[in-house]
Amino acid sequence: MAMKVVRNLDLERYAGRWYEIACFPSTFQPKTGTNTRATYTLNPDGTVKVLNETWTDGRRGHIEGTAWRADPAGDEAKLRVRFFVPPFLPVFPVTGDYWVLHVDADYQYALVGQPSRKYLWILCRQPHMEEAVYNELVERAKEEGYDVSKLRKTAHPDPPPETEQSARDGGMWWIKSIFGK
Repeated sequence: MAMKVVRNLDLERYAGRWYEIACFPSTFQPKTGTNTRATYTLNPDGTVKVLNETWTDGRRGHIEGTAWRADPAGDEAKLRVRFFVPPFLPVFPVTGDYWVLHVDADYQYALVGQPSRKYLWILCRQPHMEEAVYNELVERAKEEGYDVSKLRKTAHPDPPPETEQSARDGGMWWIKSIFGK
C-alpha cells in the first residue's frame, strides 16, 4: 500500500521547534528519555539542520544532522536525513527517510514516518497535545498501515531550557540505547 505524504511542504514554516508527543520505540533513542524535541533550521542551501534532544536523569543527550528533499524537483514531503554516529565522535554516517505524512494548516502538529513503517513520530509545537488531535493523528497513521499499538507517549514532565546549554552526558545515552537502557 502506497503511503500518502504531504505535498508542497513549506520548509520555512516547518522549521523551528517540535516536541515529540509519541513515537515507536527505537534503538537510537533512550527508553527513559523525556522532554524529547527536535529543532529544524533552514540552511541557505535549502538543506535543514536537525538537532534532536532528549533528557535522561536530568542530563541532555543530543545528536545533530542534516535533512534534504529526497527529490529536489518533486512536491512530496519525502526527506532524507543523515546523522553521524556516535554523537561524541561523529564518524559513521547513518541516513534514513523522514516522510511528513500530515501537517495541519497552521503547522502546529505533524505525523512523520518512513516507507518501512518501522518508525513513526507524532510531533507538536507544544510539549502537550489535545487528546482529540492525538487520536486523529493515530487514526491517520493506522490508515497508512502503521501498527499503532507500538506507539509510546513521550513524557514532558519538566519543560527543558529553551537554550541548548544544559547538563550533557557526552553522548553516552547513545551507547546505552544500543543496549536497551
